[in-house]
Amino acid sequence: MNANSAAPAARARDLVGTGGPKEDSARLEHVLGWTLVVVVAMFVTQIGWL
Repeated sequence: MNANSAAPAARARDLVGTGGPKEDSARLEHVLGWTLVVVVAMFVTQIGWL
């Protein structure tokens, strides 16, 4: 692979994203993770598991 053939692949990689939080938003990811834990815990207690 040379520089000419790598350029379109690199550009395509920059255009494609997952839609998730950016790498620099660790605090947001942490808060969303704990929010998910709390919601699952509330759901489990409501339906009577465990």
